[in-house]
Amino acid sequence: MKKYITTLIVIIVALGLIGFILNKNKKENKAKTDIVAEKNASVSVKTAQVTTQELTLDFVANGSFEPIQELTFSAEKSGKVISVLVKEGDYVTVGQALAVVRGDVINVNAQTAEAAYQNAKSDYNRYENAFTSGGVTKQQLDQAKLALTQAQSNLKQAKINVGDTRIKAPINGFINKRYIEPGSILAGMPATAMFDIVNVSRLKLNVSVNESQVTSLKLGSTVAVSSSVFPDKSFSGKITFIAAKADESLNFPIEIEIANNPEKSLKAGMYGTANFGSKQKQQLKVVPRNAFVGSVSSNEIFVVENNTAKLKKVTAGRILGEQVEIVDGLSDGDTVIVTGQINLQDGNTVEIIK
Repeated sequence: MKKYITTLIVIIVALGLIGFILNKNKKENKAKTDIVAEKNASVSVKTAQVTTQELTLDFVANGSFEPIQELTFSAEKSGKVISVLVKEGDYVTVGQALAVVRGDVINVNAQTAEAAYQNAKSDYNRYENAFTSGGVTKQQLDQAKLALTQAQSNLKQAKINVGDTRIKAPINGFINKRYIEPGSILAGMPATAMFDIVNVSRLKLNVSVNESQVTSLKLGSTVAVSSSVFPDKSFSGKITFIAAKADESLNFPIEIEIANNPEKSLKAGMYGTANFGSKQKQQLKVVPRNAFVGSVSSNEIFVVENNTAKLKKVTAGRILGEQVEIVDGLSDGDTVIVTGQINLQDGNTVEIIK
């Protein structure tokens, strides 16, 4: 019995000793973990200072070129294509024949209309002479005159129809796409597409600017335009349209017209850059563009205070290249985070990398 009690006491003491050691180790490990966590809690970032600088109000905007005119030319009347006189890539001028449509029936109708007109003209002359001598009444003369007028209108329309057998270009430009071949049957309703004609003698560069930039623009102002395809060439453009209302992204569409060079180097669909120059200079409080969380439109910037990241709401103004005007929310000398924001939350400890 004593042996049993002694064994039980030993077991209890051993368990208590093990529990004490485990608890002590747990506290030591937690302390080490807290130290490691504290060291690992800081996020490495790069920073910049908020400064007031004298800056020009120049800015750029990117967009794409569009032709000054483009048209999908469709058939007005039905008929069978006899020949196509142009191919894709050809330059055509207004009035140039592009295709010929079969006109047998049309020509017959024109001959019939011509004969009817000549007959009505003879009848009217005869009635007019007879009216002078009292051989016909005024009513008969008026009816003969009406018949002549109708015959003349029919002949005019018949001649138009004959002319329509030669399909002519309505605008100057390049044949960008040809939809018909000899033997194609044209329909008037719905109209058959025949050619895409694109005029690139002049182009339109469509860009968008924000509300602070649009206020400095005027219709007719000259703008330097460049293309990434021809970085060594500069084109002179003129502002021909400024939207009176912002689009869904709160930007204002701008249209700039550019005269293409004689070689027609610029093509519709290419990307272009409008360089809006200004001789004005102004003292502006600015931060680097990459200080903003996400994009400039977020109006959120992380500021470092006592090695802690503080998320602040600011009011952004004009975008000036890689810098952005700060209208409100920051002061000169404030330290803003420019890299590492993706890993940050408000209140995180930061380590500034020089």
